[in-house]
Amino acid sequence: MAIGTEGDLEHRTVTGSQGILSQVAFGYSAFIDRNRSVVATRLTVFPMRPDAQLDSRQLLEAVGEVWPPNGGRVSLNVASESLLQDLLRARPSANLMVEVPAFMAADPLNTESLVALNSHGNTLLLKGRPLTELPKAVLPCFKQSIIDLDQDRRLVEPVPPSGSVRHMPYLQAGVRTVVEMEAAFTRGAQAVLGWPIDDVVSGAGARNGGGVAAPGMQVIVELIHRVDHEEPIERLEATLKRDPPLAFKLLRYINSPAFGLRVEIGSFRHAIMLLGYKKLRRWLALLLATASKDANMKPVMFAAVRRGLLMEELGRTSGDDEMRSEMFICGVFSLLDRMFQQPFAELLATIPVPERVHQTLVEKTGPFRPYMDVVQAAESESLYDFREAAERLMMGVAEINRAQLRAAMAAIELE
Repeated sequence: MAIGTEGDLEHRTVTGSQGILSQVAFGYSAFIDRNRSVVATRLTVFPMRPDAQLDSRQLLEAVGEVWPPNGGRVSLNVASESLLQDLLRARPSANLMVEVPAFMAADPLNTESLVALNSHGNTLLLKGRPLTELPKAVLPCFKQSIIDLDQDRRLVEPVPPSGSVRHMPYLQAGVRTVVEMEAAFTRGAQAVLGWPIDDVVSGAGARNGGGVAAPGMQVIVELIHRVDHEEPIERLEATLKRDPPLAFKLLRYINSPAFGLRVEIGSFRHAIMLLGYKKLRRWLALLLATASKDANMKPVMFAAVRRGLLMEELGRTSGDDEMRSEMFICGVFSLLDRMFQQPFAELLATIPVPERVHQTLVEKTGPFRPYMDVVQAAESESLYDFREAAERLMMGVAEINRAQLRAAMAAIELE
């Protein structure tokens, strides 16, 4: 992972797929099950030009670098009919789920490909409501349907109309808040797609009975302060010993394959000696952003980690390790206000952060702001937002896409 310069990912690139990475825009969101756990990633693929001739083999090669056949699951949401038709005939690995718009599923010309993919073991997801009846051979191929929140008739029709396909289990897409996620599960959704992170911050300390002062958070905040002042190792160790589970989690992070260390870290003292205070501060930031016990915060914590990893990857070309480290902290901390229901101006008055991070999160300005805009554009799965953010950052499409893939790979390794 690229959290430290030691990581093997520092030298990795997505090879053999350079062509398509400059022709498409990637967006991503989370598959969240009823336990509020993120169980897969949705990768949305937009052609940068409607008339572009895109190679499905290159797309599969790029995706396979991150999600190999024996790896995690990813759902491909391809916003190009020609590319998707090629993909249906390309036999992707079985861990790749494929979203098929209802109009394509109803087209008899696609029946053979859909049946073959289903026989191959791929999970097919029906996207949207069919306007015409699906071919009999096709209907059993789909395990679930995907219904966008703004098109869900369950919101206004308590009884399904005659002839509807609501007997098929469904996923709710377009979920942006915890309230929407809870309501979708109440209506019977098996999972939701999106980022339930847009809940309004309502006031200081509304969650966890007092913001970062809640039990389990105090030790992390205290450690961040002590590391910021580069206090002696003995004092840091004494602080960490008050929370053995936290000490275990910290060492587990540092010893994860993502960090790429050649030796195993056996103690907090060893970690400080090897990493130094600046790198240790990033891991404490990660701990703070993933310390909530609230089940509904699981997707928010996942999003925060992904933001940190992507921010760091976007800063790779700067050649400035300190800048990339701060960008990681900026991304990881960018959802603390949602987690603790406390405005950033209040939160960051109690947690020391670099000036550039403070500018981004509190003032919505500074050199990191354009990078954060790119991250949020990727989360929104909007081609328009992606184009605008990339232009403001003056970064090439292929470079942004490579950063997204490296960040996704790093997130998997961290888990």
